[in-house]
Amino acid sequence: MAYRYGNRNQINLFPESMEDYIAPDDPVRAYDAFIGALDFRDLGITLDPNKVGNSEYHPHAMLKLLVYGYSYGIRSSRKLERATHHNLSFIWLTSGLKPDHKTIAEFRRKNKEALAHTLKQCAKICIKLNLIEGNTLFLDGTKIRANASINKTWTKKKALKALKHIDKNIKDILTQCDAVDEAEQGSLVTMDEELKD
Repeated sequence: MAYRYGNRNQINLFPESMEDYIAPDDPVRAYDAFIGALDFRDLGITLDPNKVGNSEYHPHAMLKLLVYGYSYGIRSSRKLERATHHNLSFIWLTSGLKPDHKTIAEFRRKNKEALAHTLKQCAKICIKLNLIEGNTLFLDGTKIRANASINKTWTKKKALKALKHIDKNIKDILTQCDAVDEAEQGSLVTMDEELKD
């Protein structure tokens, strides 16, 4: 029986272009387009091309990283940092940028309201596209007899309650992210100098 052997010194393991990492119909492209279409001034994030000093990561890349990570249940800034090193979707989405966990957590803290607003917009779009629960058909107030429970019909009050529930979930996610980062603060594992050799 023949065995396959890997070669760590292989030169072209990945495609030449980062664009080839991701299939044309991959969902990460939708997140990229969604964040790319946002008006950052409306969100309260200032983009200053004339900024002096050490360059920081572009807010587009940071917001893409956070929204995409949160949508896949990654709440920890350390795990998001690892994803930018190991996960091709994250590498493609951030165009190869690799912010550290402190930078990710700091961006989230500084732009909490903008992030919450973006997550809410993302949830609304996903509901419109029937990608998540909440895909309900709204009528103009006409009551139609059907084989349905009164509990299943949507009123304006119920729709507003659902939007408040979405807001609460977003707030819970952001609170959970802070808690995870606090818990991980002391559990940082680094490679011992002796092991590096």
